[in-house]
Amino acid sequence: MNDQVLNPLDTLYEEALGNALPLPDALAALYGRLSIAPRSGRPHIIANFVTTLDGVVSLNIPGKSGGGEISGNSQHDRMVMGLLRAIADVVIVGANTARAVPRHVWTAEHIYPPLANAYKQLRTALGKTDPPLNVIVTARGNVNLDLPVFQSGEVAVLIVTSEQGAQHIGAHPLPTHVQVQAVAGSERISARAILDTVQHIRQSEIVLVEGGAQLLGDFFAGQCLDELFLTLAPQIAGRDATVERPGLVMGKLFAPEHPLWGSLASVKRGGDHLFLHYRFELEK
Repeated sequence: MNDQVLNPLDTLYEEALGNALPLPDALAALYGRLSIAPRSGRPHIIANFVTTLDGVVSLNIPGKSGGGEISGNSQHDRMVMGLLRAIADVVIVGANTARAVPRHVWTAEHIYPPLANAYKQLRTALGKTDPPLNVIVTARGNVNLDLPVFQSGEVAVLIVTSEQGAQHIGAHPLPTHVQVQAVAGSERISARAILDTVQHIRQSEIVLVEGGAQLLGDFFAGQCLDELFLTLAPQIAGRDATVERPGLVMGKLFAPEHPLWGSLASVKRGGDHLFLHYRFELEK
């Protein structure tokens, strides 16, 4: 499923809160209004995911585990991904996500090149001169350091890992634009530990989380996620006993004791895809 012409998204619902970001004309015409309200004294954390109608976020099949297989390579979805990367100071992904799209670099122009100039204009208007810091989270240090995200020099990269993982990575030469920071713990790294480490390296207003499902679960569990942008793709992927297909959140259980409820901020439509935007009230 691939749009031939990128028509503007239809805004079906929008909550009139916050100030609109200064989108260039090309982005404003395609997306409409986008409001993000960074918090005073701490970064504002947003996430962007795509899911099928039956809640699958990855087919979990080698070579077919990325978001493109879920969205049908929707150009609207790529445009929105680029827009959110364009406003972010940092993009965080887990090691499994990096392995699922091995040629990827987490910048706006990489995901949707036709709007590269518009994304650059937006970053300039927001006072962001450098590409977003790409953060790869891996407790065990199990990453392929030959991937373009590490070797291309297009972005500064921070690997957040455990002490054991740092020792494993440290056995290999690293380019100067790649840093490794170890945090306490060996199996799981908490969202707050990730954010504290990121803030030490790059002071940020907006941090974007792009996957995967366990990482998103950690951010929800840590009461760290302010907003969720969720693309609903019009396909049924299905599940059976042969392969585990993750949902939006994995590794954490919230309901019925502690369900997390969001408030709907906007609904946009691009063809048969819906683009949902939710806000979450964090505990003080």
